[in-house]
Amino acid sequence: MKKFEGTGVAIVTPFLDDTQVDYEALGRVVNHVIEGGVNYIVVMGTTGEASTLSLDEKKSVLSSVNEAVAGRVPLVVGIGGNNTAEVIRTFGELDLKGIDGILSVAPYYNKPSQNGLFHHFKTISENSPLPLIIYNVPGRTSCNIASETCLKLAHECRNIVAVKEASGDLTHIMKIIKGKPEGFLVISGDDMLTLPIMAAGGAGVISVLANAYPMECSSLVNHLMKNDYIAAREMQLSLIERIELCFADGNPSGIKAFLSIMNLCRNNLRLPLVPVNQTVFSRIQKAVEEAK
Repeated sequence: MKKFEGTGVAIVTPFLDDTQVDYEALGRVVNHVIEGGVNYIVVMGTTGEASTLSLDEKKSVLSSVNEAVAGRVPLVVGIGGNNTAEVIRTFGELDLKGIDGILSVAPYYNKPSQNGLFHHFKTISENSPLPLIIYNVPGRTSCNIASETCLKLAHECRNIVAVKEASGDLTHIMKIIKGKPEGFLVISGDDMLTLPIMAAGGAGVISVLANAYPMECSSLVNHLMKNDYIAAREMQLSLIERIELCFADGNPSGIKAFLSIMNLCRNNLRLPLVPVNQTVFSRIQKAVEEAK
């Protein structure tokens, strides 16, 4: 599905000092990434701290982002969990008008078998009103969607159009790229692996760093889409330190530090997440200054 090719950005949810959602800052971030050239936006994913938002807040955040986007780029919303029936119920509880797709993370904590994973996503896809991107991030879920399971879903479930791959396992990812049906997208879920995944046939990235540096992240992806690997290599290498710092003391703690230094949002998170430590913050300040 072409609308999910290129540079996606998993946007943060900014908070005020009392940890209420900062809708003004949310609009600033949306405009910043669109003006920086991203191809689509993902709201209420891991980076958006969706797990700490109430249902009413999710409704308000989605509405606010949808209004700010104003049809300029496609919009994907994160709706996932480890209760299949609850995920499906959420489809009916959120206003999905104007939304282009759903990103659904693999079930966490209850650690289903591969057969359980297949039926979880198959059931969700059959009940989803929008195209589904499945999200494999075993470092967070303790549950890896095997390449064979992903390919079975890709071939048998027409409403599953892509996988966001954040396993970090290039062999696993290349097996999916090799065996996938025509039109099914393999999207990097790791800024550091954008180059190798796209060089192997991936369709783009859902980036964290693009919250702060949308122009540079989009340039990297655009070079790769044109098979300009020398320019892409130089761009990927130039981003290494900033990508590392994004995750040095947790995500989205790192990217919120970047954004606060750039005056795009406050450096506030909701517990159990906390801001990066002072050592990392100082390194991020230096990286921002050097990147100007």
